[in-house]
Amino acid sequence: MGSEQALLELSGLKVMVIDDSKTIRRTAETLLKKEGCDVITANDGLEALSKITDQNPDIIFVDIMMPRLDGYQTCALIKSNQVYKRIPVIMLSSKDGLFDKARGRIVGSEQYLTKPFTKDELLGAIRDHVKR
Repeated sequence: MGSEQALLELSGLKVMVIDDSKTIRRTAETLLKKEGCDVITANDGLEALSKITDQNPDIIFVDIMMPRLDGYQTCALIKSNQVYKRIPVIMLSSKDGLFDKARGRIVGSEQYLTKPFTKDELLGAIRDHVKR
């Protein structure tokens, strides 16, 4: 697949990245903007929930360990909302634990990525879960 095709494929997609680490947010944002995505960032679940209402993203990446509202709680709230439950949620964690992955599934997440993630993992998750 040519890079023009790849760029076209992700161009204009609204991707939300929720992480309390500025470094992770900036890394993901830089990668995704290069692919033509519109990137919305939030540093915790509470900030994210108000932005989801305004922006209606196509896919959401959420860190598990965050203050105030963790990734599991954030995902559960998104998935319990009739309007937003169709949005794919990808969990991000620095732990690669079976328990964490299972818990992510229970709250309704589509996939689990271990940090540090690669560009291919990030883009692959978007391609796998966003239906145009």
